[in-house]
Amino acid sequence: MTKPVVFAVAAHPDDVEFMMAGTLLRLRDAGCELHVMNVGSGNCGSQTMDGPTAAATRLEEARDAARVLGATLHPPLAHDLEITYSVDLLRRLAAVMREVNPSIVLAQCPLDYMEDHMITARLAVTAAFSRGMPNFITDPPTPPVAGSAAVYHALPYGLCDGLRNRVRPHCYVDISPVLDRKRTALACHRSQREWLDASQGLDSYVTAMADMAREVGQWSGRFQHAEGWIRHSHLGFCGPEDHPLRDLLGDAVMEAEG
Repeated sequence: MTKPVVFAVAAHPDDVEFMMAGTLLRLRDAGCELHVMNVGSGNCGSQTMDGPTAAATRLEEARDAARVLGATLHPPLAHDLEITYSVDLLRRLAAVMREVNPSIVLAQCPLDYMEDHMITARLAVTAAFSRGMPNFITDPPTPPVAGSAAVYHALPYGLCDGLRNRVRPHCYVDISPVLDRKRTALACHRSQREWLDASQGLDSYVTAMADMAREVGQWSGRFQHAEGWIRHSHLGFCGPEDHPLRDLLGDAVMEAEG
């Protein structure tokens, strides 16, 4: 039997580990094949290294984190703050989407505090939408693929949009059993502890992640630590009732009320 394939697409090295890695680990334990891409290189994520050094450092850290997750890491496509909704970048991401041919796409939230995150979410959605369109030419040219691809959006970092409004999920995934492994994956991004402390006042990088997971768990009213997910419309992607997170993870998934 073919393993379900999961493709997590985020803007920067460590975005996956902050908001998606618990669910990825649960899916890995459920027998899924995992793929991860950071569209941005991370070149702007340092106050001490120049751009090329920062990008090389963060790529190596992302490789370490992917090994912890048991995921295949795909190389970045752009530099930080140069992630634009452009046809050129879409063609390149769509080629990877067709190569991976996932049945589950995990993307960032279209409501977030940072443009790179929101634009990456839009690119991931359109790349998935175009996966079966033979007249959309990818870069490099890659044959279209068939099959369903359910798209889920993670919660934004900080759990609020850019106007400070809370963003609530459609469902919760219990990540308590894999929280230590998620911590280990996030801790691979060693260069980011100093950067985020200096640039955003984030005193404890790994603790901040766990605090957000605990807060989302409290929202669920059931799980101690959780990641929240927003289901994208099924139109053009999958069947109206398709919900592979629920089907694969069973009792580890709880639907939000209301």
